[in-house]
Amino acid sequence: MDLVKHVRYFVTVTEERHFGRAAARLGMAQPSLSQRIQRLERELGVRLFDRTSRGVELTEGGRLLLAEARPLIERADTLLGVAARVRSGAAGVLRAAVPPELGSAVVAALVGGFRDGSPGVRLALRELGAGTQLTELRAGTLDVGVLRYPVDVAGLVLGEVLSRPYGVVLPHTPGDGGGPPGAPPPHGGAGEPVGLASLSGLDLVLFPQPSAPALHAEILAVCRRHGFEPGTVIAGQDPEFVDGMVLSGTAVTFATRDRKLPPGTAWHPLEGEPLLEQVSAAWLRGRQDDPVVRLFAEVARSVLTERGGMVPVMETAAARRTTLPGPAYGYTV
Repeated sequence: MDLVKHVRYFVTVTEERHFGRAAARLGMAQPSLSQRIQRLERELGVRLFDRTSRGVELTEGGRLLLAEARPLIERADTLLGVAARVRSGAAGVLRAAVPPELGSAVVAALVGGFRDGSPGVRLALRELGAGTQLTELRAGTLDVGVLRYPVDVAGLVLGEVLSRPYGVVLPHTPGDGGGPPGAPPPHGGAGEPVGLASLSGLDLVLFPQPSAPALHAEILAVCRRHGFEPGTVIAGQDPEFVDGMVLSGTAVTFATRDRKLPPGTAWHPLEGEPLLEQVSAAWLRGRQDDPVVRLFAEVARSVLTERGGMVPVMETAAARRTTLPGPAYGYTV
């Protein structure tokens, strides 16, 4: 008897609570399904269902076995997935992705840390936006990613969510104060905190909206809540273009403190830290017991805290006495 297949039949009948509906869902005749359930009962020595006028109900023994049946099916699916990767020649390769502009030092440390921890597995790392990562994770062409929130994480397992504040990059000529009218003068390479409202009227250079639509909308909403109405929102991701717009004196951009800046610009923290970059590793539930995926997630967490200056979101929320973000940020999956 194919135990896993018969357990799948059992779970399907449990979900439908009706042999006829379960048989239709499985694409088989109802008598054939009934025979297979009876065979499983004989094999296990346990009666699984009580028939009622409206369908079937689990027996007490059936309820106890159901708790073990679903993990068995998940493990079998994982095994089949690994076997498929072996057949296709993809075994020994972890397909992973990170979001754009994570930082060169972070990426280098991530690759090196994974290589040291799993020398027998090749890391195939790409730079992908959150939307593309989600599509590939669910299609099975990506094993694990580092997602930047907010993004829909339904069906995914998440590593620890980390954060760091965004600041604003302003033009700066030593001695003239730099920045927009009314902004505090900078000190050295970084200036005093700047209020978002003081930026109103300037253009804002932001990554293209299709690459991360939820984050794009979130940033603009925060800006408006804090009194910053950009003259124009300009799509730009190439560093040369973004820096050029800032140097022109007509636009600003948001960045984390570790971003490399060209001469003539300075990074300023934002008053109250209203904008946070939030990221975590993410992978499909079927890969939750994969040690290589877990290793990548742990290396990513370690590198992002030690090299990227990030802290756990739980600590950030506790420090501010605020509640955590809702499901869009990945805490309720």
